[in-house]
Amino acid sequence: MAFFKKLKDKMFKSSSKIDEGLEAIVSDGGAEEELSPQAPVDDVMEAPGTASEVMPEAVADDSAPIPAAEEEPEIIEERAVPVGDAPEPPGTTAPEPTTEPTSEETSEPEPDAGTPVPPASEPLRSTLTPVAPALEDSAPAPAKPGLLGRLMGRSAPATAMRRALDDEMLEQLEELLISADMGVDTALRVTANMAEGRYGRKLSVEEIKRLMMREIARIMEPVARPLPLYPKTPQVVLVVGVNGSGKTTTIGKLASQFRAAGKKVVIAAGDTFRAAAVEQLQVWGERAGVPVLTAPQGSDPASLAFDAMAKAQADGADLLLIDTAGRLQNRGDLMEELAKIVRVIRKKDETAPHNTLLVLDATTGQNALNQVKVFQDISDVSGLVMTKLDGTAKGGVLVALADKFGLPIHAIGIGEQIDDLQAFDPDEFAAALIGLDLS
Repeated sequence: MAFFKKLKDKMFKSSSKIDEGLEAIVSDGGAEEELSPQAPVDDVMEAPGTASEVMPEAVADDSAPIPAAEEEPEIIEERAVPVGDAPEPPGTTAPEPTTEPTSEETSEPEPDAGTPVPPASEPLRSTLTPVAPALEDSAPAPAKPGLLGRLMGRSAPATAMRRALDDEMLEQLEELLISADMGVDTALRVTANMAEGRYGRKLSVEEIKRLMMREIARIMEPVARPLPLYPKTPQVVLVVGVNGSGKTTTIGKLASQFRAAGKKVVIAAGDTFRAAAVEQLQVWGERAGVPVLTAPQGSDPASLAFDAMAKAQADGADLLLIDTAGRLQNRGDLMEELAKIVRVIRKKDETAPHNTLLVLDATTGQNALNQVKVFQDISDVSGLVMTKLDGTAKGGVLVALADKFGLPIHAIGIGEQIDDLQAFDPDEFAAALIGLDLS
């Protein structure tokens, strides 16, 4: 959960925007209502058994310790039974009256006689002290709950703002998700699923968040897959993307993580046009103990890729990570250069590249959809890595990508540190995007 906490903190821009929007939507036409004694989310949950499909990890972790809710009735039961059946404690009863008290006697209490009405600090004694018949009708109702009530957690009823889920509210929810870069089609799908079986029900902000998280996680679940590793070596991983998307940093982090996992890794600095990219990869290579193959500035990147494959085979490397120069998807000449790299690689191994990772910058928003389409046509993209989720208020674009293309999402990045690139988890991402806490 350490990465989830960091992810939730880093995605504050996205989650706060959605949170503020939901507060405004529910307040517009909503009203304060007393919360049900049952868990409020139960009213909007689906049939039993579906929760484990949405958050299997969180449910498994939370259910490990003995739930407090199961123990509490037993504690109350053990204390409640003696209250009514226990004998009168010695020294607590009033002197036994010889005659029935008159109305005059009751109006003038005697200081030495035991009073039949217990003090407020001793609520349990009211069940043990005999009450004179003349006082039965005049005893006032207790102003505060007794000890048993406090043990059961009785307190002032909690309230929450709720609003009925109608057409107007659904339209507002759609607009909110679209503003988070989720796209029109995906926003319609999420809100339609949220309304199914719940139309007309009154929902609070918290309940809407949980429903929204569930529907987002369902869309993301099929695409949450780690980078596949194959027995054939070297496994060639081609990394592509537009300028500034974070390709070089992503390669360095992947190389370091695979090296730490016991894999023999080689990096090819295929961005032969940008000296800074080569230097950056060399720094990562030194940190991870991974060799970095370079070529003179301005050299043919396809030729470097071919030579790197021969070097990786000779060294018995498990993985060959090939960096490429950033290129805009609307530059036909640069995209053709990428296609040439793929053709040359396949001359060495017709099954290569075994993985083509497209690195996407979350701050580009809906433009990421166009990038995926063009790069997929040129280089047969096999998986996605989304970076810079910490720098955008529109993290919903990843949901739109999953919904439209169904490409595997291998990892997400939220910073510059090596542990800021982690495997993609749909539940953690959905919760961080909405601003929910899984703990």
